[in-house]
Amino acid sequence: MDSRSLETLPESLLGDISERAATRSFAKDAIIVAEGDESDSIYLLLLGRARVYTVDDKGKEIQLKELEAGEYFGEVALDGGPRSASVRALESCRCAVVQRADLGAFMQEYPAFALHLVRKLAHRVRELSGSMRDLAFVDVYGRVARLLLELAKNRDGRLVIAERPSDEGIAAYVGATREMVGRILADLIDSGYLVKESGHLILVRKPPALW
Repeated sequence: MDSRSLETLPESLLGDISERAATRSFAKDAIIVAEGDESDSIYLLLLGRARVYTVDDKGKEIQLKELEAGEYFGEVALDGGPRSASVRALESCRCAVVQRADLGAFMQEYPAFALHLVRKLAHRVRELSGSMRDLAFVDVYGRVARLLLELAKNRDGRLVIAERPSDEGIAAYVGATREMVGRILADLIDSGYLVKESGHLILVRKPPALW
């Protein structure tokens, strides 16, 4: 299933839902849901386009994505927590609205929607897991790069680590796994920052602050 089908309901299902569910219309620039509000419903966008955004601590609006007809939002209503983002209409919009209290019966009536929702949430979990893994990698990379610079000694204009520490030793020092350290060292070698030579490690050039 591609990313577009993970977000968009089939037209036939959308048509069935639009005939049965309660609908609401929103003018251009209207706030459909506001970040922090109670999440008591799911919105299925029948017509129009909308923008999902959040606001940082300085009041700057950060766009997260744009929604088109067939997409839905507010699925975090499942846990009853507050809205995690705001949604504004980019043009006149019409939405089918399903209250959280009616969601169980709604999914029984439309099992295809329930399956679509499960797949969408599973995809989001996978994306978040990947993002967390990438953030962890960047943090570990910074610690490994700093350690290599601390261990390196200038010899005839070259930064040489004479006694090459093991991957296990580096991992223990920076608080990471041996596999992650091995991946970082391999990336530095492949990118031309690090060279193995006669049991030594040589920093050909200073590694970047971020990877």
